[in-house]
Amino acid sequence: MQGGLLLLTGNDILSLLTGREIEIMRAVQGAYLAHARGQSSLPQSTFLRFPLDSINRIIALPAYLEDEVKIAGVKWISSFPDNPKRGLDRASAVIILNSTQTGAPEALMEGSIISAKRTAASAALAAMRLRVEPDAPSIAGLIGCGLINYEIVRFLLTACPDLKRFIIYDLDRSRARHFQSACLSAFSDLEMEIAEDAAGVLRPCSLISLATTATRPHIFDLSECRPDCTVLHISLRDLSPQVTLLADNVVDDVDHVCRAETSVHLAEQLAGHRDFIRCTLADILSGSAAARGSGRRITIFSPFGLGVLDLAVADLAYRFAAESDYGTPIDRFLPQPWGSNPVR
Repeated sequence: MQGGLLLLTGNDILSLLTGREIEIMRAVQGAYLAHARGQSSLPQSTFLRFPLDSINRIIALPAYLEDEVKIAGVKWISSFPDNPKRGLDRASAVIILNSTQTGAPEALMEGSIISAKRTAASAALAAMRLRVEPDAPSIAGLIGCGLINYEIVRFLLTACPDLKRFIIYDLDRSRARHFQSACLSAFSDLEMEIAEDAAGVLRPCSLISLATTATRPHIFDLSECRPDCTVLHISLRDLSPQVTLLADNVVDDVDHVCRAETSVHLAEQLAGHRDFIRCTLADILSGSAAARGSGRRITIFSPFGLGVLDLAVADLAYRFAAESDYGTPIDRFLPQPWGSNPVR
């Protein structure tokens, strides 16, 4: 619709993407591979911070992706960690999709659900490829009991169906109990126990997901972890640079993750180089790199979170909406073209 816009609310996005884990993982994998082939434009994310406030931020992630279709747009996402105390989600977001022919906005959609699902899909893809299949039943560990790890549970159950047991930990035990109750209600045939401390997750688990609100490293030793362990370092700032340098490191994009004081960035500053990063997830997905590095080292996947992933999942929701008549069309969002009516 020329000059129009499709509005998709959070409820719309939930309805459109619920039960679509396989399609979302395919879209995320396609975006990774297209980006690796150079079929993207991905400026650095822009962080809006506030004077005398080191915690809260709003981030803009513009991107262009050219895979099966051409997609352009931006995610504008806030992270306010104290929001749960106000009864609000930590993150809120909008995503705008633009026409690649005219530049005009075509869709405005709630973005936090898309952001959580693309993050979880990325984590699940990494778990599928990086995880070592042990002889004993696998145990997954989760540190941080918020929406991101909740979605990671959902996607792991699809990607790694042998995973049935989870050990979880959060600094706030009431959040851990709420998380446990939500997961047991939503997902069938699942065991989930709450650990007394982070070590209770690190020791027994072959797969660990870190999704916290940490702004600086708080894990300085992974020696208690199994040597075949895979760590999904989703929140990016939990591990000390010394721990990072000892691991087999896989990232989503080297230039993007080596900034904003991530653990990988701190490791680069300490080492003076980036040689400790073995490859990207796209290298593994395409078969140009092995799933695991040489030796028995813990593998850490550190995804900065690429805007092309948001675009891929947002476009998926947009196409699902067109097929099922979801959303609210705004027929005349843009003004009358000035050339046709120069007096306004």
